[in-house]
Amino acid sequence: MLSVAPDRRRTDMTAISLLDLSPIPEGGDAALALRNSADLAQHAERWGYRRFWLAEHHNMPGIASAATSVVIGHVAAATSTIRVGAGGIMLPNHAPLVIAEQFGTLATLFPGRIDLGLGRAPGTDQTTSRALRRNLDGDVNAFPRDVVELQHYFQPPEPGQRVRAVPGAGIDVPIWILGSSLFGAQLAAMLGLPYAFASHFAPAALMDALSIYRARFEPSAQCAKPYVMVGFNVVAADTEREARLLYTSIQQSILRLRSGAPGKLPPPAADLEERLTPVDRQMLEQMQACSVVGSPEMARAGVAEFVERTGADEVMIVTHVFDHAARLRSLEITAEQVIANPIGA
Repeated sequence: MLSVAPDRRRTDMTAISLLDLSPIPEGGDAALALRNSADLAQHAERWGYRRFWLAEHHNMPGIASAATSVVIGHVAAATSTIRVGAGGIMLPNHAPLVIAEQFGTLATLFPGRIDLGLGRAPGTDQTTSRALRRNLDGDVNAFPRDVVELQHYFQPPEPGQRVRAVPGAGIDVPIWILGSSLFGAQLAAMLGLPYAFASHFAPAALMDALSIYRARFEPSAQCAKPYVMVGFNVVAADTEREARLLYTSIQQSILRLRSGAPGKLPPPAADLEERLTPVDRQMLEQMQACSVVGSPEMARAGVAEFVERTGADEVMIVTHVFDHAARLRSLEITAEQVIANPIGA
């Protein structure tokens, strides 16, 4: 699954975090998905994952995290030490003041534990985007302006400032820029913010984006030097055969999404490989190039190779598995292999 040549060897330890979309499995509902998210976060906290992030998607039958700030509160209330955040909030769907108030409230309730990752994609189709926004702003400068406006609301209020985020003003909420293209890399570098690349589903521009971000980075009050997080799919099991069977759920989900028929996360399909067309295989290989599927030893080797290739400061693990117990086991294996025995240690 993963075949890369290392171009930069890490000498320090790489943090390991977790991205959850609150997947709704076939036969289940959103209530089950949200209970699973809280349970998963509790396990992740015990296993030593640094962050637990949730992502904003809309009109997706298989994803329960549309009201992302609400779900963050649900997960943060179920845990006590792990950082919880958005990976991310799709800022064009919201007024910056609303997000400042939401995350200012979260950071007030859970001080020192809330992250805010920002993306400029809609997280849905254009029809749903219009329902969310009431208009589709085509100004390419809108997202950078909105990020700067949002930063302003988290600053201590100035004398005479007429619009304030309450709660929010003067509260420390770390902001991240998310991206899958060169645009986010340039913006994160210009603003001196940490950068998270969505290589778990859109890996094509990964290395170019990281190179641009590091080369153009301007230090800021939040970050003195570049800080990179990269998304990486990991499906691990006690045997490679079991892991590959578990992996067929996300493969089916991707194929359905690309065909315009998104649905709930399907159970594994033992005969999927036989049913894939050459076009299907090529598309899956391109989208899932940043992945490792296999035994515990394979999981460690895959993450280690990816860290060496990217020089990442942090890896955001993504594990879409139909059965909750199997998903927990996959992430437990990952923790045993790359957290208990840190890469770069």
